[in-house]
Amino acid sequence: MGHDHAHGQASATNRTRLSFAIGIVALVLLVEVAGAWLTGSLALLADAGHMFSDLAGLIIALISTVVAARPATDRQTFGYQRAEVFGALINGLILLGVAVSVVIGAVSRLLGPGEGHVQAGPMLWVAVIGLVANLAALFLLRPAAGSSINMRGAYLEVLGDTLGSVAVIVAAGVILTTGFEQADSIASLLIAAMIVPRCFTLLRDVVRVLSESVPVDTDVAEIRRHLLETPGVAAVHDVHVWAITSGAHVFSAHVVVEPAVLQSGGSGALLDALSECLSTHFDVEHSTFQLEPAEHADHEDFPHR
Repeated sequence: MGHDHAHGQASATNRTRLSFAIGIVALVLLVEVAGAWLTGSLALLADAGHMFSDLAGLIIALISTVVAARPATDRQTFGYQRAEVFGALINGLILLGVAVSVVIGAVSRLLGPGEGHVQAGPMLWVAVIGLVANLAALFLLRPAAGSSINMRGAYLEVLGDTLGSVAVIVAAGVILTTGFEQADSIASLLIAAMIVPRCFTLLRDVVRVLSESVPVDTDVAEIRRHLLETPGVAAVHDVHVWAITSGAHVFSAHVVVEPAVLQSGGSGALLDALSECLSTHFDVEHSTFQLEPAEHADHEDFPHR
């Protein structure tokens, strides 16, 4: 119950952080659109488009945290926590789409640069405002980025915005000092090169959860060794470990127990000991054990590891 309460508090905190971040990004988006119109800067307009896609991603992330907080039902027995994973999937795809569009736009401008004049001074000031606002949003989201795959996706969205602001600042500085207007296209390619690896990292984590792979920080052999050290346990097999979402690990196993445990009615105490072992040493939120005598394990049709 304490773990559920803590998870609920974390979800509420994440929603608050996302709400503030959405407000900041939305405000900066309006400033950049106005700045692009006033200065004629394609770089600002491109960054505004980037920020618009990120704003959509943040809103999706917020909706996901609200859905994930809904209680379990008879049809959704684990609740809706996996909504966070689907939110992270959408965020990852948005990031990928943004990176591809940035590359296409940058290459197009490099091969056929526009003739429009860019007011680099106002462009620089607008980009600085965007950078300060994005840093504030990053500060809000960073504490939750390590514990939630959905929040990690939101953090990466804002990180992409921050890199975009830095690129516009550098491009504006180069244009002011040298007049080389293609600098913003080159900076855009560098941003895309930094976004793509983070995008694939997020999508890789999503695939791990959806394919029910063993969580990357979990050692099945180590879990089995701990369980075998529990008094009354003779063998452990048919072990499965997966995650509903980041930080919500699930475990199931068949445990062969010594005859004395079953004869003395010690099954309840053994289950408590096994569950406590997983919760204490491996941070497993939900565990299920099938206790069985040796003769039952011997005639199982499809024994697993």
